[in-house]
Amino acid sequence: MLPLYVTSGEPAGIGPDICLSLADRVDERPVVVLADLELLKQRAEKLNLAIELIEYQGQTQSSGVGELYVEHVALASAVQLGELDPANAGYVLEQLRRSADYAMRGCSVGVATAPVQKSVINEAGIAFSGHTEYYQEFAGVDRVVMMLATKSLRVALVTTHLPLREVADAITPLRLQQVIDILLHDLKTKFKISQPKVLVCGLNPHAGEGGYLGHEEIDIINPVLEQYRNLGVDLSLSLPADTLFRPEYLQDADAVLAMYHDQGLPVLKSQGFGEAINITLGLPFIRTSVDHGTALTLAGTGQAKSSSLQVAVDLALELAHQSI
Repeated sequence: MLPLYVTSGEPAGIGPDICLSLADRVDERPVVVLADLELLKQRAEKLNLAIELIEYQGQTQSSGVGELYVEHVALASAVQLGELDPANAGYVLEQLRRSADYAMRGCSVGVATAPVQKSVINEAGIAFSGHTEYYQEFAGVDRVVMMLATKSLRVALVTTHLPLREVADAITPLRLQQVIDILLHDLKTKFKISQPKVLVCGLNPHAGEGGYLGHEEIDIINPVLEQYRNLGVDLSLSLPADTLFRPEYLQDADAVLAMYHDQGLPVLKSQGFGEAINITLGLPFIRTSVDHGTALTLAGTGQAKSSSLQVAVDLALELAHQSI
């Protein structure tokens, strides 16, 4: 039984806290946290948690309740709760490197990630855009797709972290085709949905209203969608985003494709913040993540909620099981 690795993320944030919550569960396969053993021990003591930390050495059985498998990754500098330290940027990236390496070499079923703080890694002089870009480069794939999901809604994005004024120029026929191909492929192969139904948001208000509010739908988006529809793919033409998310439209949809970050994600997060997860599509391995940040002020307080990490681990294990 290959393990699922979980990166503990920024050591001064809530990543170690929420990773400790994984000791409350028993899974079908080993779940292994990448972290400094002493850091987890100190955080468990701070939170008054009686957890047995077991150094992972290739065990094939799941850890028991009250136990947590840990693969030791050494900190460079002692951690102060809530205080970012650029000296530990390499520690954070080593977690990502190991998790990606194990997945690419077939030594794990994939990875679930706790949050990192991009700013402190860049402050350390290391160019870093985020988890998604790191795994994309490591895997050597041309494009990946960000999809966030709750129990009842999946939203994939054509563009992700771009200033709003750059979004329209980034939506090209090639990019749209690449994103749709990855979305359809992973819904079929990873989620085992044989004939995905996808609703597509227009870019402009009212999906351009016939060209009066923008021409991207007429010139770029709908022509691409028509190509897929002519092949029998169940994609809508571009729909107004302000009405697409009504229950009567979503009840039969497997995913929504939004044109930009703040078009689809506010709806999804308002529906399930803290229980939503991020899935990176297009990678040759499973990668899920929490939907929140490092929450530095909550580190070590016992107030951090672990629900998003729990769901991220659940989904990663479910996808791994389906791939067997």
